[in-house]
Amino acid sequence: MEEVRISTSKRSELIDVTSRVRSAVAASGADAGICIVYVPHTTAGVTINEGADPAVRRDIVMELDKLVPLDDGYAHLEGNSAAHIKATLTGPSVTLPVAGGQPLLGTWQSVYFCEFDGPRSRRLLISVVSTPR
Repeated sequence: MEEVRISTSKRSELIDVTSRVRSAVAASGADAGICIVYVPHTTAGVTINEGADPAVRRDIVMELDKLVPLDDGYAHLEGNSAAHIKATLTGPSVTLPVAGGQPLLGTWQSVYFCEFDGPRSRRLLISVVSTPR
């Protein structure tokens, strides 16, 4: 398993971690298998979406902010309930198939670390499980 440290700079942002996932798969030596990308935080998540146009990331954050406003009368005393809800919506992990020593992503897909309670220092865990072809 590889641990990646991520420093976020905004309350909410999507950070492209695709190159780090590709590096972890290559370093594992797996030709075929699965790659699990996991975020061990309750106010952050991980998702796969378009990587060609950076406006997509901005749009996702903008719409999540509309769906789950920062202050909406939440009972949680820490004041970060919106971040917990957004993390639940994105989820803590994604699983990618590995073939030919590469994670399989669609032409336009990228893997994103989703920060919802930043800025913070975060961890991203990448585990590659090799399977026989």
